[in-house]
Amino acid sequence: MSKRSFKLTALISIILLISILIVGVIYRTTTDKSNRGNFDVDRNAQVIVDLSIVIDAPLQTVWQLQTGIDQWPTWQKDITQARMSGPLAAGSSLNWETHGLPVVSTIREVDPMRRIVWGGPALGIDGVHVWTFKSTPNGVVVHTTESWDGPPVAADPEGMRAALTSSLTAWLDVLKTTAEAANK
Repeated sequence: MSKRSFKLTALISIILLISILIVGVIYRTTTDKSNRGNFDVDRNAQVIVDLSIVIDAPLQTVWQLQTGIDQWPTWQKDITQARMSGPLAAGSSLNWETHGLPVVSTIREVDPMRRIVWGGPALGIDGVHVWTFKSTPNGVVVHTTESWDGPPVAADPEGMRAALTSSLTAWLDVLKTTAEAANK
């Protein structure tokens, strides 16, 4: 093999090695971001509602209630059906019905005891829902942010904002009542 051929082979090998390293770094960065809460609501949506509540119960109790999807109808009167199709993990779907509206949501992220994100379309509304949980000396702070967008939202953004605010307030209130009762 000539010197020129050897140098060309060495250069190609170095370029290939660098390419593999770059792809690895990109893959790891993408994976790491998704594990650190990279999913968010649609910040360009026409309606975004942001609410929090403090619950005097252990984080484990609050988390189990919120993520025990099949059990939602037992403690939330507005939800008549709820069923997980798969484990509590990104990519699994949940089929549920609230206020007579059937909803199929896809779980986008689960960070146990800290955060869950789901979303999907329902009757022309594209929703994304982020829940976070944090233990504090005063109890568990549950924060929820949800975005809605789509033609029905565009037709009545203020009415949709009021409906979403009411729904999320009721959800937080019943989560608090149920978790605190289970803690007594």
